Amino acid sequence: MAEAYLAKFGGDRYAAESAGLEPGKLNPYVVRALAEDGIDISGKATRAVLDLYREGKTFDWVVTVCSKEAAERCPIFPGKVERRHWPFDDPSRFMGSDEEIMARVRALRDAIRAKVREFIAELDGR
Repeated sequence: MAEAYLAKFGGDRYAAESAGLEPGKLNPYVVRALAEDGIDISGKATRAVLDLYREGKTFDWVVTVCSKEAAERCPIFPGKVERRHWPFDDPSRFMGSDEEIMARVRALRDAIRAKVREFIAELDGR
């Protein structure tokens, strides 16, 4: 979600790439929640941090988005970069009815959207 919002709000000023510990499947609730906000990630492939490293990718910033409980497993991209950690809950762990899960994912989406806007404002103000 953070990558999608950075692309949406950062325009051509910032480029973002999302990766995790290992490639997985897109969370259908996240896909739905972003679609409600006009963002289509349905065709996006998931990637592993190691894939980006093997490709020789370098970054000015690395923002990790992991729950507090998973923080010790949260990927760390090697190299000299500025780092931030945003402790958001993992939507794949949300339980309940479809409506209950979607309500939590929407709240998470809104919080991540706000955090990305703050981050862009901070970078633009430098």
